[in-house]
Parts: sequence; structure tokens; C-alpha cells
Amino acid sequence: MKTDVITVYSDLRGREEAMDTAERFAAYNSIKGKDAMHLRLLTEETICMVHGILDNFRAEFWLESEQTKHGLLCKICLSADKQANRVQEKHILSVSTSGRNENARGIGGRIRELLRHSLQAESAEDEQFLSSVNDVFLGAGTGSAPIAAVSANCWSLSAYKQNLSEDKESKSEEWDELEKSIISKLADEVKVWLESDRTQVVIERYFNV
Repeated sequence: MKTDVITVYSDLRGREEAMDTAERFAAYNSIKGKDAMHLRLLTEETICMVHGILDNFRAEFWLESEQTKHGLLCKICLSADKQANRVQEKHILSVSTSGRNENARGIGGRIRELLRHSLQAESAEDEQFLSSVNDVFLGAGTGSAPIAAVSANCWSLSAYKQNLSEDKESKSEEWDELEKSIISKLADEVKVWLESDRTQVVIERYFNV
């Protein structure tokens, strides 16, 4: 099933409606107890990604579920049209509460910063650069990783984990961030698609119900 699509904004309007939708989604799919709490936490982390991206930023939010041989696959989805260019940089809100534009920490923060940058792309060169996702925010986890179904314009959490696990010593700080991330601990997969006209984040979790 797929829930109604809700619009969420950078000032967190729509957050409560999104959280209520997640609770109804859990009840409809018989997700209870700790599993329901985990779904709620993942939803909250997803909604918080939009905070402070642009002063007029908006995104579509919804949840989907389907029964698979591995269990009930639930997807938390966030999709945004590209609404800005670099001329509007001065209008961008900080991704931190300090009011300064600081490097993002944690998987959620890095994805949020990737969203912010992708929404500003204004040229073919920028688009090509972003589609590779080989920047300081996410680095590994792109189509260069030896994982099937990961395309050049898609960042994958599982690919990111695999690349980091193969090089823990030189990337110890990134590994520590990964270990502390709520999304990394609770999600089975996270994918970020960078398309020419929109950016989409999908957080996946399997439940045995």
C-alpha cells in the first residue's frame, strides 16, 4: 500500500501530519512494539533532513509497503523538485542550528547536505558532478561500488558500508559516524537518486509481520 503524499517544508511544516501518517501506516501493516518505534524514528530522521535546506524548500513525503520473501518491505520516501540555483546561495539556511554553514555529520546530515547541493545545480557540469556523488559529503556508495543495482546516479547505504568496512583504518572517523547513526542502525538500505529535475531519498526497512 501507499499512503497519501504529504508536503513537508524546511521550517518543518507538515512534520506532525507526516508522523501521524507513519503511525497509521504502522497500524495498517500490523507493525507493533519496537518495530513501530523504529519506523517512527526513521520517519522522524527523514523529516528532519529537510530542515534548513532552503528558506522556501518543500518536498513530497509518503510511505509504501509490499510483501516480499524477506518480509514486509517498508519504504519511507522523500522527493523534491530542483527549486534553486547558486544565485540563491545567500538565501540558504544553515544545516546546523548555530547559524553557520558547517560540514554535516552523520548519515542523515550528509544526505541533507547532498540534497541542498543537488537542488542548486545549474549546469550540465554540475549535474554530472552531482550524479557521481564523489564529494566530501558521501564519498563511497555510488555506482563504482561492486554492488548490483547501484547506478551512477544513485548513492546506496549498503555500498557505503561495504566500502568503509574495506578501509576502516584510513576512514575511522567516517566509520564512527556510521556506527552512531540512527538511520544506519535501523535501516536495511538507503538510496539517494540524483535526477536532472529532482532528488529522491528512499529509506527501506524489512519487518516480520
